[in-house]
Amino acid sequence: MGRVRTGAESMGQYLPMLDGKRVGLVVNQTSVVQRPSDGAFIPLPDTLLRRGVDVRCIMAPEHGYKGSAEAGAHIKDGKDAATGLSIYSLYGNDKKPRKEWLDGLDVLVFDIQDVGCRFYTYLSTLYYVMQACGEQHKELIILDRPNPNDTVDGPTLKPGNESFVGIIPIPLMHGCTLGELARIMAEMGWLDEKRQPGMPEPQDHFTVIPCANWKHGQPYSLPIGPSKNLQNDHAIALYPSLCLFEGSEVSVGRGTDHPFEMFGSHDLRNVEAPRGFSLQFYMQHQKENGWGWITRAKFFNMLAGSDQLYNQLKAGMSEAQIRKTWQADLERFKAIRKQYAIYPIPE
Repeated sequence: MGRVRTGAESMGQYLPMLDGKRVGLVVNQTSVVQRPSDGAFIPLPDTLLRRGVDVRCIMAPEHGYKGSAEAGAHIKDGKDAATGLSIYSLYGNDKKPRKEWLDGLDVLVFDIQDVGCRFYTYLSTLYYVMQACGEQHKELIILDRPNPNDTVDGPTLKPGNESFVGIIPIPLMHGCTLGELARIMAEMGWLDEKRQPGMPEPQDHFTVIPCANWKHGQPYSLPIGPSKNLQNDHAIALYPSLCLFEGSEVSVGRGTDHPFEMFGSHDLRNVEAPRGFSLQFYMQHQKENGWGWITRAKFFNMLAGSDQLYNQLKAGMSEAQIRKTWQADLERFKAIRKQYAIYPIPE
């Protein structure tokens, strides 16, 4: 079957689409192409520039172009020292590309590694990039990457609870690549906004360049961490089941050598990470410390997708009882996922 090749590495498919065009890149430190000669990972901007592509600018998501900023940190515009390209921040004063940024471009290329969770904000960045390209009639090329947490699980975001950590009504773990979610968002009409009179209808001018030699359910180890606190496969696998602690005063190891491999005083480095979203760590903490551990209820509910899980935990419901309340929504989303899947889904 061969090694997994990301969309970015399938250059023969998209380089002709960039020929003679002014190109903007939505990228970060994960946006790399593996060099066949020695296996080294080369940043996509450098690769494209060396091939003569007219790259005009970079747009960077949360954590910045180099991925070194802390979660939630305000990112300023800047300039890339290596290429001299201007860097526009999509996690500062703007979450959506400005019209003036796109005016000088013909096409935008999106290439960012996701981790399969609704609240990981690279999905929200893609949402706003797709909106902006549609409104400004700009082409968009999405270079797809595998999902390392390829499971559909957890509570689904309820209408009225949208935020930048939950932009569309999908399960906490969506089991899709960003390329597949782009198709779903477009086909389900989730990108539409109320438009002012005279504003042109948005157009779905986007192309997904798929991964090669990957299918759903196939393990995938990220060559580069998607953010400074997710630097190994174990932390990435635990992340969906630990992130809701961010709505409390319980530490998940940020600032230590092992972020998202612990909660409170519990070291999870030798614990097998659950496949999917597990409540076991929250149940354990609540059993040891009692109710009241969720000190930032608003943020907890934003991550969970509604106040339903908060109320269920407060009521002392078991994990089995809580999971039953998710099932109908999960089955509905699985049907949508299957309809718009790019990669085979095991039965």
